[in-house]
Amino acid sequence: MSQPLNMPGSTDDVALEAMRNRLQRRRRGTNAVALTLSLGAMAFGLLWLIWILYTTLRLGIGGLSVELFTQSTPPPNTDGGGLANAIVGSLMLVLLATFIGTPIGILAGVYLAEYGQKGWLAGITRFINDILLSAPSIVVGLFVYALMVAKLGHFSGWAGVVALALLQIPIVIRTTENMLKLVPNALREAAFALGTPKWKMVMSITLKASIAGIVTGVLLGVARIAGETAPLLFTALSNQFFTWNMNQPVANLPVTIFKFAMSPFAQWQSLAWAGVFLITLGVLGLNILARTVFSNK
Repeated sequence: MSQPLNMPGSTDDVALEAMRNRLQRRRRGTNAVALTLSLGAMAFGLLWLIWILYTTLRLGIGGLSVELFTQSTPPPNTDGGGLANAIVGSLMLVLLATFIGTPIGILAGVYLAEYGQKGWLAGITRFINDILLSAPSIVVGLFVYALMVAKLGHFSGWAGVVALALLQIPIVIRTTENMLKLVPNALREAAFALGTPKWKMVMSITLKASIAGIVTGVLLGVARIAGETAPLLFTALSNQFFTWNMNQPVANLPVTIFKFAMSPFAQWQSLAWAGVFLITLGVLGLNILARTVFSNK
């Protein structure tokens, strides 16, 4: 004999429906808790970010003036003065470090993505690059101090350039490798099928296809080294006067801000906040530019 079918409204259906309701309520409760915690964490982070930006704008804009960009850093407890020598010095250090670090980073990234892949040298290179990415900047500064400053017996702008370049290279390597890996292999195979040499395929196809991402990595690397203070304290140090000589200590914004902010002089503190505003504006602009370039890829 056939078994009777469960009719709607039977005990089993009621129990199943009750179980579904309990599971749905539990899921909704879990979702509400997770959403609340996520929004709370976001609000907590945004609160500090807005507070920092507000303080930087409030105190930094007050120190802006024509003299800030035309005069060098003043002696202690004097009126006037600016940050012209520190601004030019920072631009020199960052531009030279980028000029040195960018080609090395791109070439290393191309090797890892196109030639090394699973070789032992590529594995060692990736391991060292990961260490450099996570290493504190002060460690890099001490390394360059022992390598150059202690050997030569004096601080110099070149030592600062080397320290900043060592901080930028790992970022460019990682970005270049990741961007090249995103290029479809079908493009490489099509080039090889036409008899294109590998070096020309890399130059004409894969690098062109990933140029926006690579430029983004370079800009992010520049944004990172622009505000580094610890490496420059051990290498370029600072200079109260304007100089183009990279064999001498070179004035720069991060170290000048550190020195002026710790001083008891109101004029120096005002200049320090103006320098903070300039660095924040520059880093923010580079990040916006990097995101714009990447979004247009």
